[in-house]
Amino acid sequence: GFKQAVDAHKLNILASQPADFDRTKGLNVMQNLLTANPSVQAVFAQNDEMALGALRALQTAGRTDVLVVGFDGTNDGIKAVNRGVLGATIAQRPDQIGIIGIQTADKILKGEKVAPTIPVELELVTQK
Repeated sequence: GFKQAVDAHKLNILASQPADFDRTKGLNVMQNLLTANPSVQAVFAQNDEMALGALRALQTAGRTDVLVVGFDGTNDGIKAVNRGVLGATIAQRPDQIGIIGIQTADKILKGEKVAPTIPVELELVTQK
């Protein structure tokens, strides 16, 4: 979905690097990316821990002009959004994942056909 949105909006990805869903690694990766790409305008991390690490690296470098968005909707991520330091996080809605998972399992056990992919609506969390 991210790549499709990037392509649709013709965004330029300067770099993509793993940080193993770890805050400290996210900080280290962002420090390296900032050195190689000082013109960065936004960061999207595949989870809030990496986003918070990237945010810390940006803050240390005095870069308050970079939009950082995380993914997961963790407590720390949501708190950072509410404080206005993290631009947004995308909450996965595990309650709905569980409900839809059980409903799908029930259909399978009853011999009903189910779609090969069943998306669960996400929630964009921004500052209130």
